[in-house]
Amino acid sequence: MERVLVCFGTRPEAIKMAVLVKKMQEYNFVVSVCVTAQHREMLDQVLQLFDIKPDYDLNLMSPNQTLNTISSKIFSEMDKVLDDFKPDLVLVHGDTTTASICAWSAFNKQIKIGHVEAGLRTYNKYSPFPEELNRQIIGRIADFHFSPTITSKENLLKEGIHDSSIVVTGNTVIDSLFWTLENIDETKNKKIVELKDLIDFDKRIVLVTGHRRENFGDGIQNICQSLLKISNIDNTEIVFPVHLNPNIKEPVLDILSHKKNIKLIEPLDYESFIWLMKKAYLIITDSGGIQEEAPSLGKPVLVTRDTTERPEALQAGTVKLVGSNADKIFNEAAQLLQDSNKFDKMSNAHNPYGDGDACTKIVDFLIKK
Repeated sequence: MERVLVCFGTRPEAIKMAVLVKKMQEYNFVVSVCVTAQHREMLDQVLQLFDIKPDYDLNLMSPNQTLNTISSKIFSEMDKVLDDFKPDLVLVHGDTTTASICAWSAFNKQIKIGHVEAGLRTYNKYSPFPEELNRQIIGRIADFHFSPTITSKENLLKEGIHDSSIVVTGNTVIDSLFWTLENIDETKNKKIVELKDLIDFDKRIVLVTGHRRENFGDGIQNICQSLLKISNIDNTEIVFPVHLNPNIKEPVLDILSHKKNIKLIEPLDYESFIWLMKKAYLIITDSGGIQEEAPSLGKPVLVTRDTTERPEALQAGTVKLVGSNADKIFNEAAQLLQDSNKFDKMSNAHNPYGDGDACTKIVDFLIKK
């Protein structure tokens, strides 16, 4: 497997693949990076942080594009990339439209496929949508499956994937988290300097994020109503980097923009966000990656989703599902803010997603192939 094409298109994928790209370069793989730019601005921030220059930039992002539109664009462009680079292996990550269509494109040319973060499942094809079916599709066509946990490996075994093609690695996001923590320079990052002036870190910071489709509409409005109530708890400040998608941004600004101790800020670059996450007291989010990262920092996570493909975090006690029910979100957050024993139990739980050596395990496997 000398020639490896690494494909990604969103910020979360870039975060989770960046250290792997660097690790393969250290071991003298011939690595090319292809980005679809499914997310443009947020993707570019991560590429700059990790000093990765794409060899192929499809630049396919356009406003309000549908899943079918972006899929057709990726299909039409990938033939050119695959014919030009002629990879032995295409590596994709997780469950995005970019990952599924790039994998499918490689399959159509009978090129081997490696799936990083393989085997996550809810078995509800509409939750999360479209991610659940994306990851199942990739699971059917991939040749090598890099599973973050034993549970995700067991999911693949139940689906008939042969044991010899599955490697339990931990999650590469922990590798990226540790790399970033080691390389943060607070004095040079302008956004971190601004955050220090904006936020009252003498208070307990509740960090909030939201972006998933299933929370568009009533979901995000209910979440915002819960945040209004949480903001009334003494010694508490809410910080919400607001996603650019108008389905999130418009209701958030409408409901929360006039509350003194709720700080609505622009989306953060990855380095700034990791710094802020380390400063937070607890986190309310619908993000999959944060469910994996936060436990390594000792931060309890309330997940504003009805299902999660990361049951290991539930079992470990590092996260709790609260859905988009305003009362449930408030009650769980209030308990963590007012009950130190409950907080300590979640904060001190062991992170089930590894110790930051996932990329080394993936590279060791590929060297032998």
